[in-house]
Amino acid sequence: MAMKTVWIILLCLFVVSQADQGFDVRHHLSTVTRYSVSKDVAQNLIEASNVPSGCTPIHLNLVARHGTRSPTKKRLRELENLAGRLKELVRDAEARKLPADKIPGWLGKWISPWQGKVKGGELIRQGEDELYQLGIRVRERFPTLFEDDYHPDVYTIRATQIPRASASAVAFGMGLFRETGELGPGRNRAFAVTSENRASDTKLRFFECCQNYKSYRKAKEPAVDKLKEPVLNKITASVAKRHDLKFTKQDISSLWFLCKQEASLLNVTNQSCELFTPLEVALLEWTDDLEVFMLKGYGNSLNYKMGIPLLEDVLHSMEEAIKAREENLPPGSYEKARLRFAHAETIVPFSCLLGLFLDGSEFEKIQKEKPLELPAQPPKTRDFKGSTMAPFAANNMLVLYSCPAASSTNYFVQVLHNEHPIALPGCGGKDLCPLEDFKNKVVTPHLKHAFNNLCDANQDDPKQKPASS
Repeated sequence: MAMKTVWIILLCLFVVSQADQGFDVRHHLSTVTRYSVSKDVAQNLIEASNVPSGCTPIHLNLVARHGTRSPTKKRLRELENLAGRLKELVRDAEARKLPADKIPGWLGKWISPWQGKVKGGELIRQGEDELYQLGIRVRERFPTLFEDDYHPDVYTIRATQIPRASASAVAFGMGLFRETGELGPGRNRAFAVTSENRASDTKLRFFECCQNYKSYRKAKEPAVDKLKEPVLNKITASVAKRHDLKFTKQDISSLWFLCKQEASLLNVTNQSCELFTPLEVALLEWTDDLEVFMLKGYGNSLNYKMGIPLLEDVLHSMEEAIKAREENLPPGSYEKARLRFAHAETIVPFSCLLGLFLDGSEFEKIQKEKPLELPAQPPKTRDFKGSTMAPFAANNMLVLYSCPAASSTNYFVQVLHNEHPIALPGCGGKDLCPLEDFKNKVVTPHLKHAFNNLCDANQDDPKQKPASS
């Protein structure tokens, strides 16, 4: 009885705190959150460190997720089925002579905004603008990095073979290089975007190349569903009772997906989202974050250690920039930015390799490959949130600074998450880190594993040979 009382008090405090803050469902959509909503949320963000006097940026690494996209083909079918199911629920309610004010007015006449659409998953207009504006801001923030004439070896742009990622790279490039060419009234210029075959892209689609990870994920998904089930059951019962409609758990799951799509893509929050209370939204968001944590994030070391080829590529690009600097190579003859565009399945593991959204003790655990506790369930707070870690167009930037010869440290790395300085547990909770410390405390502990050793299911079996890609 005492525990029940404490739980009720916690729920009341949550509802009151959300009311005080002006609850907005658009901040609680996990990885379906729009970049404009998420990018200035002050979670784990810190005041920028003072870059030592005389230090200048000499290289930029960017790892970005694609912008806002339409629902995938599979989800489009789910929404089509939902439309028929909602009509069925309304007919049942009318047969039971349920008062009209009990049935949300939109429910019976709802038609999927994507009705008749056969293909999905493409970058939409809002997503194009997210990356275009990001490109403009990056150039404005680092003008000396982008003062050279364009050459694909100086400004390397890479994307996965998935069209929404390459389209995001194009939108970013149009912002980055706007008014630097002679094409059309906007003075655009052409630029190259390269991709590697998705079957062998170990830097940006390592999750598709890692057989052990695919086996782990397939085996773990039922356990994730089981952890989410009590929450979904409670919410299903609560929503069904509140509206006196015979919602099933699948109905609630589909309606939550619809809520996320309506709120994020269409800016509609007064239909499916209004079926849920703020606490129910927070719990549904938690179930999404739990899945991200266990299948993409800190829930298993394989989730992020398979991203080692990307981390090595980032470090290699820094070392090449330093080499060019110290050999006094002429401008335009060496790389100044390496810009990558991929997916949530890329940005989350990469953020985990950097130790973002962890405190010092948790960071030590992941470097020792020890499991972390699951994200706390609302009304408790948590640092691991998909809405801030991997919204649409999420990005990590690693800026390499060169300092005068008289400085105690010649090179620093600054890490920005969604364009803001973020605490690095491996660097004493600061965003600016001497390069040697970054290498020794953040990168090197992960390098004891080779990608093939981690990912090849037959690595230890001499009788088996790896299948050719």
